[in-house]
Amino acid sequence: MSTDRPKPGLGEILVRVEAAGVNPVDWRTRADGGLGTLGRPPFVLGWDVAGTVEATGPGVTLFKPSDRVMGMPRFPYEAGTYAEFVTGPARQFVHAPDRLGHTEAAALPLAASRPGRR
Repeated sequence: MSTDRPKPGLGEILVRVEAAGVNPVDWRTRADGGLGTLGRPPFVLGWDVAGTVEATGPGVTLFKPSDRVMGMPRFPYEAGTYAEFVTGPARQFVHAPDRLGHTEAAALPLAASRPGRR
């Protein structure tokens, strides 16, 4: 499925996806047809992501283009991190540690989050 390149809105960043994590929630969402949170197909799956900031929306001061980031935007609603580009609230991303590659960084957001904290 081809998607248009999104534009970051107020408080959002645009990330070029370098890697996306795959978790049980991803395959379960596909198997259950969206679990009611993603609307009607077609939709792009994925929440865990690592990549590079391409652009920032108004009000974003923590990130700038070329920053390496990782995060889990909009969970449990559609984020679409399996696409080439994704936008999300800047507060749902962190700077990726230099010692981690994109693949390792994309594997962390859901797995490393503490239950009950969002």
